[in-house]
Amino acid sequence: MPSTAPSTPPRRLGRLRPVAGEPTGNPLSSPPSSRLSPGVTLIAMCLGAMTTFLLITASVSALSAIQDDLHVSPSGLVWIPSAYTLLVASLVLSAGTIGNLYGRKRTFLGGAVVLILGSVIVYAAHSTGGIIAGQLVSGVGGALILPNSLALLGAAFPDPHRRTEVVTAWAASSGIGLAVGPLIAGVLLDHFRWNTVFLSTAVLAVVTLAIGAFVAESRSPGGRLDIPGQLLAVLGIAALVYALIEGGHDGYTSTRILAAWFVAAAALTGFVLVERASTTPLLDPSLFRSASFSAVMFVAAVSLFGFTGVAILSTLYYERVQQLTALGVGWRLLPFFGVYVIVAYGTGRVIRRIGFKLPLTLGFLLGAAAAVGFTTMDPTIPYTRVWWLYVLFGAASGLVAAPSTAAALVSVSHERAGMASGAVNAFRQIGSVMGSSLLGALLASRLESQLPARLGAHHVPRAAWPAVEHAVSTGSGGGAVPPNVTAAVGDAFTSGVHAGMTVIAVVFLCAALAAAFLVHNRPHHTTATPN
Repeated sequence: MPSTAPSTPPRRLGRLRPVAGEPTGNPLSSPPSSRLSPGVTLIAMCLGAMTTFLLITASVSALSAIQDDLHVSPSGLVWIPSAYTLLVASLVLSAGTIGNLYGRKRTFLGGAVVLILGSVIVYAAHSTGGIIAGQLVSGVGGALILPNSLALLGAAFPDPHRRTEVVTAWAASSGIGLAVGPLIAGVLLDHFRWNTVFLSTAVLAVVTLAIGAFVAESRSPGGRLDIPGQLLAVLGIAALVYALIEGGHDGYTSTRILAAWFVAAAALTGFVLVERASTTPLLDPSLFRSASFSAVMFVAAVSLFGFTGVAILSTLYYERVQQLTALGVGWRLLPFFGVYVIVAYGTGRVIRRIGFKLPLTLGFLLGAAAAVGFTTMDPTIPYTRVWWLYVLFGAASGLVAAPSTAAALVSVSHERAGMASGAVNAFRQIGSVMGSSLLGALLASRLESQLPARLGAHHVPRAAWPAVEHAVSTGSGGGAVPPNVTAAVGDAFTSGVHAGMTVIAVVFLCAALAAAFLVHNRPHHTTATPN
């Protein structure tokens, strides 16, 4: 879900190392830049970022149609958005290094090609496994695009003031992708099958590829890929996500899930050990000796955890409980995404004056309040009574987007700011995949556990319970459904949404405390370059 896009450090933070793989030293460029090259680069990079984020919300909007067509179980449904963000979170750090070594333009264009391939695989899929496989491939493409699009902007706009402006535009384009994803999905689902939603991503990636061909190449020779660290990171995160999703159905202490917990713990422990011993680590564990840096990684992950979680829970709630079309859901979530874009843009321009603590702490407190408000929703409540909660949560998410990146960079010495910016990107994506997997699994588990009691409360004959429970657990169904069964399922589903929103509220309150007491409010002496 949504990373939300990172932003650059404020102008007064000193000469920090470039963000997310920006070139260090003199970039090697070919062909020579034309007068139009910076503008073309900005358009192409913004399109690339928009495409990667559009896929997140578009795929979430298609979940109900996929379930109706393929009869996917609730836990299987969670894997569809999680598979994409899982690969992005796992590979985003290495993708920046690949661009440095082999060319950022080449890597960016390769990412667009891979994203097209993944979208076509999903378009042609006739099973849940095929969809998940395509989403995994798309995740590789998204990981290649994100850090290298930002690095190419850094090479095209060397002036730090101008760079701040264009990266703010890049960040806004990511939010626009999140906002229009449900609308595009809704329009397509009104006229075509669910698979056309993913084909729309391929079309946008083709446009990105065509414009990106005119971008100047850049690279930063030196360093090497940390293959052992990368393999352990993928294994650890994948095992953790597997345990979270499947544990919601099988029980978190079942033999299979306990094995997944063990693999995740062993792989992530191995990752730390390998990174400590490496001369060119993917992520240097010593960075976490800074309490401020550790807190920023936590709040960055939490911000996307809540953002993605609210998007998924709300989409499924409106489609499954209030029986709205995907387009209807898209219009209802537009204030959420739209306000996020506006507030994120504005916050990125004022943090140089107000520091980081106020927007971070206020953002998480407002987000927690909005999440608590979402727990009052029920199947009969009209949208006119809750729209302001989406505005509030969108504003809260926008308040923390820019400060979390800037705070990460000033929490470490300037020599390590490049790795810090890559780390905050990775933690955002980890938060996104945790939001889709953990909250999705919690929703599915709560739905199944609460259903018997709700069926009883709505006087559904006990003889009909097994058929209803089977239909819910397997995603099957069809035909006329008695009103009392629909009401019982809606109540059970709403209970799962409430549980997820409660988790978001609690985690946001923890993030507010971390921001208030641990994050440096302004740059300290280690961030400035000597005069």
